[in-house]
Amino acid sequence: MRIEKLHYRKHFRKSSYDKTYNIIRKNKIIELLQSSLAKLEISGVDIYVETPKNNDNGDFSSNIAMQLTRALKKNPRVIAEEIISNIPEDETIEKIEIAGPGFINFYVKKSSLGSVISKILTDNEKYGENNVGQGKKVLLEYVSANPTGTLHVGHARNAAYSDSLARIMKKSGYDLSREYYINDAGNQINNLVISAIVRYKQALGLEAELPEDAYHGEDIKVLGQKLKDEFGDSLLEREDLESFIRDYAVAYEMENIKKDLGDFGLEYDVYFSEKSLYENGLVDKALESLREQGYVYEKDGALWLKTTALGTGDDKDRVLIKADGSLTYLTSDIAYHKNKLDRGFDLLLDVLGADHHGYIARLKASVVAMGYKAEQLEVLIMQMVQLLNNGEVVKMSKRTGKAITLRDLIDEVGADAARYFLVMRSADSHLDFDFAVAKEQSSDNPLYYVQYAHARICSILRQASEQGDFNIENCNYELLTDEYSVELLKNLAYFPEIVAQAATNYEPHRICNYLQNLASSFHKFYNNNKVITENKEQTESYLALITAVKITLRNALELIGVSAPEKM
Repeated sequence: MRIEKLHYRKHFRKSSYDKTYNIIRKNKIIELLQSSLAKLEISGVDIYVETPKNNDNGDFSSNIAMQLTRALKKNPRVIAEEIISNIPEDETIEKIEIAGPGFINFYVKKSSLGSVISKILTDNEKYGENNVGQGKKVLLEYVSANPTGTLHVGHARNAAYSDSLARIMKKSGYDLSREYYINDAGNQINNLVISAIVRYKQALGLEAELPEDAYHGEDIKVLGQKLKDEFGDSLLEREDLESFIRDYAVAYEMENIKKDLGDFGLEYDVYFSEKSLYENGLVDKALESLREQGYVYEKDGALWLKTTALGTGDDKDRVLIKADGSLTYLTSDIAYHKNKLDRGFDLLLDVLGADHHGYIARLKASVVAMGYKAEQLEVLIMQMVQLLNNGEVVKMSKRTGKAITLRDLIDEVGADAARYFLVMRSADSHLDFDFAVAKEQSSDNPLYYVQYAHARICSILRQASEQGDFNIENCNYELLTDEYSVELLKNLAYFPEIVAQAATNYEPHRICNYLQNLASSFHKFYNNNKVITENKEQTESYLALITAVKITLRNALELIGVSAPEKM
C-alpha cells in the first residue's frame, strides 16, 4: 500500500536530551521499522522515534501504528502486532512491546551499548567526526575588526563563537576556509592616519591637537612613540608621510590584533585586504556586473542598487556611489562578496555584530543581483555581552580605565575560561559573563567542572597503571550494566550526533551543553562506583569506560578551543 510520497524522518525532542539517549541505536530502530513496513508494502509515512520520559516504557518508542490507523482502517494495536512480527531480528534489541493504544516500545540490551567504547578507543582523536557537511565548500568570515584599535569584548565573543564553529564544521566534513577581512580602506583609515601623525608629533614634543573624531586609544599613543623611537623626526621631511603612515599604522594595528587572536587560540587561512579590491579593479568589476544585470539606476546624481526588487526583504534601495563620487561601505562589501563567490565557495558565512542586523537584507540582495542565490550567504548576528563581577556590572578595565578588551579577558581569567564562557550561550541570545564565576575553582564554574572530570580520570588511570597490569582492549562490556555506566555509554554514543547538530545549526553552545551532561554523568558514575577493585575483569571494563569518557571530553573541549588538563 502506498501513501503519497515515501519519506522517513527522525524526530528529535530537545527535552529528551537531559536523559541522554543513544542516537546510533535510534537510527537503528528507524531502520528496523523501515524494513518491517517495506515487507508490509506500506510506504509514504514519516517514522517518528522518541525517547520515553519513563524508562519503564523502553529506550525508544514509536507511534507509527497509530499514524497508520486511518489509512489501513485497522485497530492500532493490531497494526502494531503486524509491524512487530515483520521486524527483523537484531542482536542489540532485548524486547519489543506494545503499550497503550498502540505504541511500539523498544528495549535495547544494555550489554550492547558497550560497543561504543571500542569505537572511541579505535577512533581516538577522530571520534566525533561525521560527514554531514559532505565536502561542501564554506567560507567563514569572522571578527574582521577595523585595524584602528584594540579588540573589545564584542570581538572576543565573535572570535570564540566563530573559531569554535570552524572547528566543529571541519569535524563534520565541511571543506571550510577561515578568513579575516581587513578594512584597510575608507574613512576609518583616514582617521587612523591623522591620529597616528598627531601622536607622532606629540611624541616628538611638537604642538599637535588630536581632532575630536580621531582615535584616542592608548594603542595610538604607543604607535606615536614607536614611530618616534624608530625614525626620530625624519618622517616629517617625507613628502609621502600620509601614505607611509597609512601602511605602517595598519600593519602595526594588525600585528596587535593577530597577537591577541593568536593568544586566544585563533588561526586564519586568509587575511583579505579591502584595499586590494580597489587596487585590482574588483570594485569596478562588481559595479559593471550589477549594471549588466540591470539592477542599478541613477537618481539625484547618485548610483543606486534596486535592493527592494530582489526579494530579500530590504525596505528601500541603497546608494552605491554618492553624488560627490565617493563609494558607500556597501559597494566594497559587494565587491568582496562577489570575489568570495567567484572563488567557488558554495556557502558564505559572515559573523557580524548586533549592530549589523539591518544590513543582512541588502547584502543578500547584492548577492542575488550578481547572479547568485540568496541562500549562498548566511549572516550570523552576535548579540551583546554584559560583563559582571559577582553579579555587579563591570564596564571599565582595571588596567586602563577604558572599555574591557580581549586582552583584558585573557589576562583576567585566561583564554580557556574566556572562550568557554563566551561559547556557552547561543549567538542570538545576550550573554552575561561573570569574572568571579569564571575564576572560581569549584563546581559552580562550568568549565572547572568539566576540566576536573578529565583531570580526575587521568588521575585514576595513573593509579591503575601503578597498581596493576590492566588490559582494556578486550574487556567484558557486559559488566557495564549498572545505571551509571549505562548513562555514560548513552552520552558517549550521542557525541557524533551532537557535533553534527552543532555544525548544521551553527550552534557551538551545544558542545558546552554536551560537556556539562557528560561531566555530570561521569561524576555520578565515580561517586557510585569504585573503579579499581580486586575484581580485575570489572576493573578493566570500568577503566575502558572512563578512558572513552576521557577521549570524548578532550575531543569536545578541543572543538571549542579549550585545553583538557591532566592535573588540577
